[in-house]
Amino acid sequence: MRQPSFPAKGLAERFTVPSSRGVSLATTIWRPSSPPQRVLPAIIVVHQWSCMGGSASLMHGIARELTDRGFTAVTFDMRGVQGSSGTMTLTGANEVKDVEAVCEWTHQKLNQDLVVLGSSAGAPIAGSAVESFSFIKAYVGIGYVFGWWASIIFGSHYKKIMKSEKPKLFIMGTKDEFTSTSKLEWIFKRMTDPKEMKLIQGVGHFELEGSEYDGQMAELTAEFVNKHFKV
Repeated sequence: MRQPSFPAKGLAERFTVPSSRGVSLATTIWRPSSPPQRVLPAIIVVHQWSCMGGSASLMHGIARELTDRGFTAVTFDMRGVQGSSGTMTLTGANEVKDVEAVCEWTHQKLNQDLVVLGSSAGAPIAGSAVESFSFIKAYVGIGYVFGWWASIIFGSHYKKIMKSEKPKLFIMGTKDEFTSTSKLEWIFKRMTDPKEMKLIQGVGHFELEGSEYDGQMAELTAEFVNKHFKV
């Protein structure tokens, strides 16, 4: 695997990535200021539910924190959001195609393996793309919406990540308003290994999405990825 080039600190490269049905996705590559000591996977960052105002801009903080830890991160607006064309869907069915398109494009452009990270409703959407390509090596779900009400909309995504044999990390606040700790633990027990779960004490769903937790989310992600990519 070739070593990617590294631009000056703070430089974000913007691109347009084609997706299904003629959709164009506004995409940004965030790179570390200097080469890491070893080749790391790039991290595809999937934003929250488009129907509730989710957008790539909400994930820029995590992306920057990941670059501080040596990772290349990729953020993008899913269809119908800000700089991307197309129409958003309620269940995220077509948005899975967007994740797949960005993953394939990134792998071809950077020649790197990938980790997919999703936040809130972006977590089940991202999880549905994990088995689409062999170069997607692991998954991180922040505030995955497993609760009963959320399952009405996103339940069709659950089995794909639960049955995946790729490393999986689930991060959730113990006061999450959509998924109780007991619900996450019940589902976690039924997931295929390897899997990890990190609970952030006393933190709610939207609080965990806040910028004050970007560093902690990036650090937990880095620790998880470094554990599984030891070459």
